[in-house]
Amino acid sequence: MREMRYVILLLVFLAIPFSCKQKGETPKVEEIQEIGSGLLLENIKNPSKGKAHLPRLVAQNGALHMTWVEEEDSHAILKYARCKEQVWSTPKTITSGTDWFVNWADFPALAVNGETILTNILQKSAKGTYDYDIKLNLLSGDAIIKSNFLLNTDGIAAEHGFVSMRPYDDGFYVTWLDGRETKHEKKEDNQMTLRAAIVDLDGTIKEDTVIDTRVCDCCNTAIAITYEGPVVVYRDRSDTEEEIRDTYITRWVDGAWTTPKAVYNDQWQLNGCPVNGPAIDTQEQDVVVTWFTASDDDPRVLVTFSKDNGATFGTPVRVDAGQAIGRVDTTFLKDGSALVSWLEPKGDSVLLQAVRVYQDGHKDAPVTITTTSAARASGFPQLEIIDNTVYVAWTDLQGDQSTIEVVSFEL
Repeated sequence: MREMRYVILLLVFLAIPFSCKQKGETPKVEEIQEIGSGLLLENIKNPSKGKAHLPRLVAQNGALHMTWVEEEDSHAILKYARCKEQVWSTPKTITSGTDWFVNWADFPALAVNGETILTNILQKSAKGTYDYDIKLNLLSGDAIIKSNFLLNTDGIAAEHGFVSMRPYDDGFYVTWLDGRETKHEKKEDNQMTLRAAIVDLDGTIKEDTVIDTRVCDCCNTAIAITYEGPVVVYRDRSDTEEEIRDTYITRWVDGAWTTPKAVYNDQWQLNGCPVNGPAIDTQEQDVVVTWFTASDDDPRVLVTFSKDNGATFGTPVRVDAGQAIGRVDTTFLKDGSALVSWLEPKGDSVLLQAVRVYQDGHKDAPVTITTTSAARASGFPQLEIIDNTVYVAWTDLQGDQSTIEVVSFEL
């Protein structure tokens, strides 16, 4: 249950300019809270209903796009809506099923290229708990171009997921964790791999490529596009028995993926997966990467910038106040600074925090977006920006139920 105290403002004729209303809905009372430094946080009514969770936000073409999952009895339903000129579109059901793998950390991805939208679900392929495939869905406007088509074509009942996607030329670049090499008889031969492919606007999949042959099993991946091409960040897994699981980057340069290298050598030794991947954004040749690490038994969130398309990075900046939980996101602002979000504990509570970090290493005071839960079901909060308006979405837990909350504030 959220624990936010609001100052209620009555808006008689006009909604605040950056709010989104339901289609055809008369503006109503809005909830506003001051969150620090004069910033006003507005609660935005969104079109999700019932037991809803796993929101994914994308700001593109001046609109806020959102997918989410609703559950009705044994059915899982992937829905989509966009907020344009302060109005949400009528929610569209993209697909539904009773055989999905629905997981707090391995959630549907979303990308927008012009009028074309790409998203995905995870569908069980066998009886094993983690045997599932990636099924893609392409939409244009309200029409589904191609539904539930397979991304991973290996035909092996294994884990395939943790998808990230971005628009790229006349299509999309997609990355994912691929477990086709985890089904060998010898345990030492079983390795989770990282793959990438291009998905054309008609659904054609091409240039399916292995990027890394040994990565962490269940941390989300992240992709962005620089002047030179796609860059991917993810949690690596060292080839040695030390089990170092630092954040790595690889770049598409001159028609090939570069040899993966550490964004920063945290030297986090962990015999297991932290389920806590990095986030990335780009702005022309600039790159920002945010990640969680607990090396030296010090859980923290770090941010670093690159000014050469991700080839080199500066000294990381720590943004949390101590004992961070992670689950990070990041986005560039117009002036080249970046906004970063993460979860961290405070007393008996867990806070969703956000802070502005500048490329010279200094940062503003963090602001608290909401009080949330450390439970896995609270998921990974989402952060996007349109002009000077920041949008944040997360899953709010209410006992056995969950709802999606969306708020905004102006910088």
